[in-house]
Amino acid sequence: MARTTTSTLTRMTHPISFAVIGCGRIGLRHIEMIKNLPGATLAAVCDVLPVGELGISVEVPYYTSAEAMLAAHPQLDVVAIATPNGFHAQHALQVIAAGAHPIIEKPMALTRRDAEKVLHAALQKGKYVFGVMQNRYSPPSEWLKEVVDRGLLGEIYQVHVDCFWNRDDRYYHPGGWHGTKDLDGGTLFTQFSHFIDILYWLFGDITPTAVKLNNFNHAHSIQFEDSGMVQFDLVQGGVGSLNYSTSVWDANLESSMTIIGEKGSVKVAGQYMNEVAHCHIEGYAMPALAPSNPPNNYGPYKGSAANHIYVYENVMNVLRGEGPITTNALEGLKVVDIIERIYAKA
Repeated sequence: MARTTTSTLTRMTHPISFAVIGCGRIGLRHIEMIKNLPGATLAAVCDVLPVGELGISVEVPYYTSAEAMLAAHPQLDVVAIATPNGFHAQHALQVIAAGAHPIIEKPMALTRRDAEKVLHAALQKGKYVFGVMQNRYSPPSEWLKEVVDRGLLGEIYQVHVDCFWNRDDRYYHPGGWHGTKDLDGGTLFTQFSHFIDILYWLFGDITPTAVKLNNFNHAHSIQFEDSGMVQFDLVQGGVGSLNYSTSVWDANLESSMTIIGEKGSVKVAGQYMNEVAHCHIEGYAMPALAPSNPPNNYGPYKGSAANHIYVYENVMNVLRGEGPITTNALEGLKVVDIIERIYAKA
């Protein structure tokens, strides 16, 4: 939630108890991180499917409803929510009502109204809401944040975000939730909300001024656009664009951000904005950055996926009173709000 100080919450000194709702691909990543995180214990997991249908090995109590799991484990400290997007707000409210702190996979909700309900409930119960925006932890993203916050580029003139990925029938399965309006929500929610989060994290709010959406080659598999072109004004000054698509043939192409300012220009690119492609700033020498794939023992994850561990380390630090929350509920709400206004403008 919005920068609540640790003095208003009980600082935890005991091993922190976790559970996970949703045991799909992302949920399994959360489970692996928790199992290998010092000072954390995995108490329970939950999915609507019987465990036999998931084809996974479960070493802790397994439930097929969130209500049953929360009732059986009233002492849970934190619950990770890795369910389809349309259930995120509902499950977060259940977790908060049960007395635990939720970790919510992106997006926080599919509407600003539902995100506000989560924020309100967290404030009422004195709970943190941790947003999973792991791309903030990549070395190029952290470097961009420092460059912008220090004002090294001077006045910002233009910001351009380009995200061109592949999502085809290998991803959109008949009968699945991906591609549905009520559970997926749209391409900006599921594929590209991480990059809208980076945009907001760096520059604050935006005002969409023109939006063009198309569905080029997914009419048979999704209920919304696969491509979009968005023009916007930065509330703090300057203009920008967001161009995105999941219609790229066969494989992801890139995710990039180009910033043009009074005193220089920079571009971060790669599949997940994980490479500095250009840096030319007056009186500034580009420093060496840490590797984008952090060394860890938390599973076979690389790039953006590996950065999930930093989300969990932040959770532990916050609950022990050792640092501020990295991505709070207000920031998660703003990403939902920006996406909702982009779609409304279209």
